[in-house]
Amino acid sequence: MEIKEAQQIVDNWIKTVGVRYFNELTNMAMLTEEVGEVSRIIARRYGEQSEKESDKNKDLGDEMADVLFVLICLANQTGVDLEEALQKNLAKKTGRDSERHKNNEKLK
Repeated sequence: MEIKEAQQIVDNWIKTVGVRYFNELTNMAMLTEEVGEVSRIIARRYGEQSEKESDKNKDLGDEMADVLFVLICLANQTGVDLEEALQKNLAKKTGRDSERHKNNEKLK
């Protein structure tokens, strides 16, 4: 699925199942919460902390999808075309970083 399509699917879901969008500040708080859940899994599963029994069955992909869903909600609410924004962002990064990472001794 393309990003534009994902934005339309989320918008349709919100309007039919979710009733309406939460306001932008509520969604920002929800995004922060969802990113925290992803962080917890990664820190405990791939980092140095031990993973709690209650976290072992958590699906990292599902938690990442929660982040993406709320991010798409925020984009829809604020009129951001995420596909266009990502293309512009990649072009910016490519121009800025075309040699930077190749020349970074820490990455070799």
